[in-house]
Amino acid sequence: MAKITAAEVNKLRKATGAGMMDCKKALVEAEGDFDKAIEILRKKGQKVAAKRADRDSSEGAVIAKVNGDNSIGAIVSLNCETDFVAKNESFVSLANELAEIALAHASKEDFLAADFNGITVAEKLIEQTGVIGEKIEIGGFEKIEAPFVGSYIHAGNKIATLVGLSANVDGAAVAAKDVAMQAAAMNPVALNEEGVDQSVIDKEIEIAKDQLRAEGKPEAMLENIAKGKLKRFFKDNTLVNQAFIKDNKQSVAAYVKSVDNNLSVTAFSRVALG
Repeated sequence: MAKITAAEVNKLRKATGAGMMDCKKALVEAEGDFDKAIEILRKKGQKVAAKRADRDSSEGAVIAKVNGDNSIGAIVSLNCETDFVAKNESFVSLANELAEIALAHASKEDFLAADFNGITVAEKLIEQTGVIGEKIEIGGFEKIEAPFVGSYIHAGNKIATLVGLSANVDGAAVAAKDVAMQAAAMNPVALNEEGVDQSVIDKEIEIAKDQLRAEGKPEAMLENIAKGKLKRFFKDNTLVNQAFIKDNKQSVAAYVKSVDNNLSVTAFSRVALG
């Protein structure tokens, strides 16, 4: 039997994140062959992943990253089964590494196929499932490109947001973060009225009409009153029309214009656990 040194075990642990005993067992089984030991640990991950495929992975870490010139932002939600794992330093570190990789990929599919130190991101997730012993998967994946992109991660890595602005002007960084915090706190359904799905609009009008009928309003008046209520829905639920949380006397759109008269919000993304 090949003699396994502590240095070899430690090298495998650093490469895979697996525990010391698991690394030693894999090296013993592989008769000291480092690459074969890695493969053994990955196969263990596949077995654990298959066993836990039906588990709920509603915990995790949601991380937002922005590139060097603030023109691209990405959000990745690395999901797991328990809050205990979600708070682990190595798990959060992995989520941050994955979010950095996500910046270079346009879709979740491309991202999962991307390289992660010689294996794909998807393979890394399976490997870590074996290491951690819980179902590990990518929940949310979002990308934004704009002249200026800002981000915000809510305490505990439970919610992350991105905001795109129309120009990179003085004050853009502060404005983007403020609006990203707004999106995290207020959970708007769309950027503006045009972004609200027609099915949502139709549903809101019907709800308003039902409420008005219950109040005894004449049928002939329902359409116009319901449209007035729809305007209130847009004000409460679309990002640029919401009251700005730091100064509710102005809308988000008005706040952004106060930074620069030509500045506007062009896009946002929000990913939350659960």
